[in-house]
Amino acid sequence: MSFVKIKKTIHAREYHKVISLLRECREAKGLTQKNLADKIGSDQTFISKIEIGERRIDIIELRQICIAMKMTLPEFIEKLESHLKGKK
Repeated sequence: MSFVKIKKTIHAREYHKVISLLRECREAKGLTQKNLADKIGSDQTFISKIEIGERRIDIIELRQICIAMKMTLPEFIEKLESHLKGKK
């Protein structure tokens, strides 16, 4: 049986695309970090730490953030795939 070692994703180029796209989507919706944090029941530092790559988010948190930005998780993933393929 062969195993593939997965490096920590918080340092991966792809993860930096995720947080960059999150910030881009938030700004496109006209939301501040505080506005978004309020919508998900958190504080501004939570969003800030995500956007600077200090805190990693899981899929459930990502889904909640997407809903707060009035987009679906599949919509976000589709945009992410375009960014990863360089099609932005």
